[in-house]
Amino acid sequence: MCFDTDMARYVVARDIYSEDKFNEDHAKIYRQRKTIRNHVAEYFRCDRRRVQSAALSLLPVISWLKIYRLKEWLLSDIVSGISTGLVAVLQGLAYCLLASLPPWYGLFSAFFPVIIYFFLGTSRHISVGPFPVLCLMIGSVVTRIVPDEGPAMNITGLGGLTRDEQRVIVACSVSFLAGIMQLAMGLFQVGFVVMYLSETLVSGFTTAAAVHILVSQLKFVLGLTVPGISGPFALIYTLEIIFNKITSTNVCDVVIALVIMVVVFIVKELNDRYKSKLPVPIPIEVIMTVIACGVSYAFDFKAKYGIEVVGLIPKGYEPPMAPNLQIFQETAVEAFPMAIVGFAVAFSVAKVYSIKHDYTIDGNQELIAFGVSNIFGASFKSFAASTALSRSAVQESTGGKTQIAGLLSAVIVMVVTLAIGFLLEPLPKSVLGAVVIVNLKGMLMQVTEVPYLWRRDTPDCVVWIGTCVASILLGLDLGLAVGLGIELLSVVLRTQFPRCSVLANIKGTDIYKDRKDYLNILEPEGVKIFRIPSPIFFANIEFFRNKLVEALGFSPLRVLRKRNKALRKIRRLLKRGELQCTPKGYLNSSCEPYSDLEEESSAEDLDLPTDLKDLPIRIDWSAELPANIRVPRVDLHSLVLDFAAVSFLDISALKGLKTALRELIRIEVEVYIVACDPYILEKLHSCGFFDDEVTPSMFFLTLHDAMLHILQRHPEAIQSKSNLNTVRFPRRD
Repeated sequence: MCFDTDMARYVVARDIYSEDKFNEDHAKIYRQRKTIRNHVAEYFRCDRRRVQSAALSLLPVISWLKIYRLKEWLLSDIVSGISTGLVAVLQGLAYCLLASLPPWYGLFSAFFPVIIYFFLGTSRHISVGPFPVLCLMIGSVVTRIVPDEGPAMNITGLGGLTRDEQRVIVACSVSFLAGIMQLAMGLFQVGFVVMYLSETLVSGFTTAAAVHILVSQLKFVLGLTVPGISGPFALIYTLEIIFNKITSTNVCDVVIALVIMVVVFIVKELNDRYKSKLPVPIPIEVIMTVIACGVSYAFDFKAKYGIEVVGLIPKGYEPPMAPNLQIFQETAVEAFPMAIVGFAVAFSVAKVYSIKHDYTIDGNQELIAFGVSNIFGASFKSFAASTALSRSAVQESTGGKTQIAGLLSAVIVMVVTLAIGFLLEPLPKSVLGAVVIVNLKGMLMQVTEVPYLWRRDTPDCVVWIGTCVASILLGLDLGLAVGLGIELLSVVLRTQFPRCSVLANIKGTDIYKDRKDYLNILEPEGVKIFRIPSPIFFANIEFFRNKLVEALGFSPLRVLRKRNKALRKIRRLLKRGELQCTPKGYLNSSCEPYSDLEEESSAEDLDLPTDLKDLPIRIDWSAELPANIRVPRVDLHSLVLDFAAVSFLDISALKGLKTALRELIRIEVEVYIVACDPYILEKLHSCGFFDDEVTPSMFFLTLHDAMLHILQRHPEAIQSKSNLNTVRFPRRD
């Protein structure tokens, strides 16, 4: 091989390689495959190095504490921790309303999970705590089991308790169960399941969740009493109730909410526009909350205008509690999507920051971290935690370097819980609702992706729309399942109906492209190159065979059967002396018209190879046959199948492929398979794919190798077509 760097050209001189010849000329390393027993033994092997590695992986805090730069990072972490803690307090109170729980329990969720994640988490920048989508999913479970109107579901352990106490038990139990599921998935190393939730699906799902959150906060913004509704079409029923009660709107709540939303929105936009000039983002939500609290207390909004406020916030933490096992049974179906969604959102955010700051995160360890965090937090009456995008952005943008910032934010939440929570008691709930709605902007604006997806990738657009619409109408749990089904169906359809193509040579090169896309191409006579751009398996083998027949322009099986029928007729005519053998072929010696009487024969006999041994001379199927015998003409002598994009074959595909190859070989079409994956070749050998008709010699290393081999066997194919051999690999003497 030689390179011409000035001309940016390369010239290669080597043999034409089939797979067999390449393996003869080049020694191969045969690696011993590990058995399941080897993998199990290695997994349970225990030594000092493995114990040390396991300890570091289970406690990632050790690895980054060892490299902590005290002088450079500590001040940044302190500033970030205080800023994030203030936002966490406000969001904890606000998002708790989505879970249909008393607001102060949101402070628990902004504290306990953060402590555990500090030790077990691998991300240094996400802020752990309440996430609005998870809160809404918990709220739907809570209102299903303990509705606003009517008695709670008949569950042991809920009797004799107030509605709020019952709801706390339900929320903690379902959070505990979600944590168990996350922990189990982490221990069994199945963190890869989140890969099935594509970015498109998550975008559609979170947009629908934002719509649900928006509707759920309208009752606080408008000052209405609206019972919690769960199940399919709950959003439509909720809107119906709101519109029926719209005349009872509390004007004071509306004015407060509008003022908060306008001011917070404007300042947030200024934060985004001037973030490079501001040392830290302006904590406008905290500022407006403090102002609203002061104004509400000074003018006694609750008594004068009848607005609903946060109310009494108990000091301190409540004793731990055990989950209710009967609630486990009632909520298992809802807990699983909670576990998946909570992890998927947190992992995707953590991945963004890990790439930005150049460190690695471990998906399985993240599952363990969130699982233990939710189990521990639920024991102390907090609900399922993940990460809120806005809160994580505050922690990172204010200079946070490690989870010490997260730990300090938990300390701020603890100070509020233990000492100054009473200052938030006059806070109107409409303020919290307004803060939640303003923070939905990012999720709601994802709808602008739809036109782009429609233009660039229609199946992805269908996944987005299907997931969003299903989640809005059917609820988040069923909507996620529907979206996942649509996504998997789109993948199956793409592989089941791939875009097969016929390739042609780009003149003067060893490059082959779709013949429909280029002008300066070369197609040797009697040669077809067929490309399969996907795995071949049970669901698409028939599609592959139909597309191959379409590309060939004839059905090999039909031609084979016609030829076998013609052979029977010729043998009968020879036996009756009505045909003569001449140098030009067979001639009809009878003047009487041939009577086309068919002998009864099975389809299996017609599918057998054409047997020409007992005939005096060979039949030229491309010439005119005697006695008006007609057989479809086949102008093809070679077919090349490009397997470069075929990643696997299953047993059904092997059988279908072998049948197709046999049909072609039996009508004297040479078949070549190129660029086949070595593991597929191994599978073909181990499954007994090869026989006297289908042989390993049909496999070639590259497409150009196969084409040069064909031209050596059929030089007439190129004589009228110019210069395929301009780029050639000459054979060694």
